[in-house]
This record gives sequence, C-alpha cells and structure tokens, in this order.
Amino acid sequence: MPDLLQGKPGRFTLERCEDCGHVFQNPRLSPEGLEFYYRDFYDGRGGEGAGTVFGRLGAAYRGRAEMLRAHVGGSGPESWLDVGTGHGHFCNAAREVWPRTRFDGLDMGDGVLEAERRGWVETGYLGQFPEFSSKLAGRYEVVSMYHYLEHTRDPLAELDAAAAVLAPGGYLTIEVPDPESRMAGLLGPAWLPWFQPQHQHLVPAANLREALADRGFTVLTEEHGAAHQGNDFFGAVALTASRLAPDPDRPWGPPATPRARALAGAVRVAALPCFAGAAVLDALRSVAARVTDGGNAYRILACKDLP
Repeated sequence: MPDLLQGKPGRFTLERCEDCGHVFQNPRLSPEGLEFYYRDFYDGRGGEGAGTVFGRLGAAYRGRAEMLRAHVGGSGPESWLDVGTGHGHFCNAAREVWPRTRFDGLDMGDGVLEAERRGWVETGYLGQFPEFSSKLAGRYEVVSMYHYLEHTRDPLAELDAAAAVLAPGGYLTIEVPDPESRMAGLLGPAWLPWFQPQHQHLVPAANLREALADRGFTVLTEEHGAAHQGNDFFGAVALTASRLAPDPDRPWGPPATPRARALAGAVRVAALPCFAGAAVLDALRSVAARVTDGGNAYRILACKDLP
C-alpha cells in the first residue's frame, strides 16, 4: 500500500508468516527511511495535530496504568520507564493513578525532551532503547511499551532491552495492535493499525507470550477488549479519503493545482456523512469488543522472574 497517512512517496508491502502469523514489512525501512516518514507526523508540520490526538486519550492512559493495581501493593512502583513515550502524555496522566511513582521516558524523537521540560517525565532519554540497556540495567520496577513495539525494526531486541533494564520481579506492560483482529481482514489496506509505513512488525499475542517466556517473564494478565481503540471505521474513511484525494498542500507533493484543490474539497464534503456513520459503527464495535474481549489491540502484563 502507499503512505495513506501523509501522502509521502513510496509503496510498502506487509507479509504474513503462514506458520506463526507474524506480520512484517518486507522490505523494512532503513533507519533513515523511518526518520523520513516520522518527520512531520509527530513533530514539525503534524506535531500540533498529533499532540491534540494524544491529549484526548486520558481515559485510555489511566486504564493502562490501572492494569498494575492488582499486582503492585502499597503506594505503587517507585520507578517507571515509558518506552516510546512521545511527548509524555501517558506519564502525565498515569501520575494521577500512581502519584508517588517516578516516571521517566525514552523516545527517538525530540518530543521526549519537551516532555522533560514540561515536567511530564522526570528524565527523558533520547535515542533507541537497546542503546540504553546496559546504562539503565536493573534500574526500573516497571517498563511500559504502549503502541511502540510495532514501530521497531527488531522487536526481540527491544524485549531483550526491557529484560535488562527491569529489576528482578519487575513488570513489563505492552500494548500493540492485534493483527488477528477480524477488522484487519474486513477493511484490508484501510485498516488503520496497518499504519504504513511506520508499523514494521505486528505480533500475534501467542508469539509475544512465547517471546516473553523465552526471556524469563511470566505473563500475569492479557486483555483484548479493554485495549480496543474505537477507530476502525472512522480510520477507514479517513484513509480512503486520503487515498482518493491527498492533501494538495503537502510540501513533499507536486505543486497544488486548481483541479487537485477542487477534488480534495469534493472528497472532504462527500466524506462527511461517511464519518458520521463510521462514528456510530465504531461506538457499537467498541461495546462489542468490551463484551467479547476481542478488539483491534491487546495488552499484556508480565513479571520478570526472580533468579
């Protein structure tokens, strides 16, 4: 599929392993390629919009933080590293659940430095997580990876880093899109969690459980319905509209023409009733996901085994 998120050039292929169901981008982007497609999405031109979206997810952030309550006693963990923290929105919200916890953040984007400046994280680490595994070895009681692992070039190396950074008995909590979701097949390229070209690996839950066990973790809790994000149909409309008429003013596209502007305006108007219908379908889908414990994402909470 093309880049339906920003309309940058390129086409991308996702393949599914017929043996284990793992979905992966093939060929995967180089680090330079990732930087190109990330640019102007979370920062720069698209930074304000991304910040607005992430700022509206407070309930989801608190739900992720609450997942530990049944397993962590007293006033909660003392130290928590949020990997892929972005601008630190999760840490800022999770502090309402665990007010005595020190939240640090790590990300490859400059937003983590802004999170530190705002006080949303105590310390912001800029770079790739595996690069910090020896420096931060055994330092944290909790490591979280919320919609991060699917962005990485080597998910197993990221899990190795988490095992190194956690103290014995510490907790690793992960949330990722579920490539086995029924919506993935129904909506095809218009399923938002495919998120090309940023998502390089989509790991089925059974594979992730196995990878965690191989690294000395015991899975304590697995949630599907609670992790569902109500955007399947709304996202499908948005991506389809973007495919039919990309933003004519995008700086990396061809010069805007009157015809391109007219087409984009017509598609936006035609999409309005579709967005309204999609919002209703997503609300119904979210209720069904909660009841059946089957959604478009899943969360896993695991404990690092004591030696």
